[in-house]
Amino acid sequence: RVQLVESGGDSVQAGGALRLSCRLSNYDSRCMGWFRQSPGKEREGLATFARDKGSTVYADSVKGRFTISRDAVRNTIDLQMTNLHPEDTAIYYCASDLRTNCRTGTCCPLTKNVYKFWGQGTQVTVPS
Repeated sequence: RVQLVESGGDSVQAGGALRLSCRLSNYDSRCMGWFRQSPGKEREGLATFARDKGSTVYADSVKGRFTISRDAVRNTIDLQMTNLHPEDTAIYYCASDLRTNCRTGTCCPLTKNVYKFWGQGTQVTVPS
């Protein structure tokens, strides 16, 4: 199967920055994204990247603070997080899928059930 491995999770003070990386085992994923989940809460889409167009989609909660990017050489999807808040504390997951549908206007939506392959998650903690 396609394997994704996240790294970079840590504890960081409020207002700080952190960079997460997700290494993919394949080179065929057309949609890649970052999600997060806190205990008892629904998994939330944060940012997605469409390989074909290089387009991105961001959740309102992280727009202007988080940036998703692809490193084609290392075959990773990275998430640069700045101005972190205690509310950002969660397990962060990367996800990918071989499919995309740019004809709909949004190539890779922030919807978790769109993505078939998932990493194991990495913990990000922002103490209050």
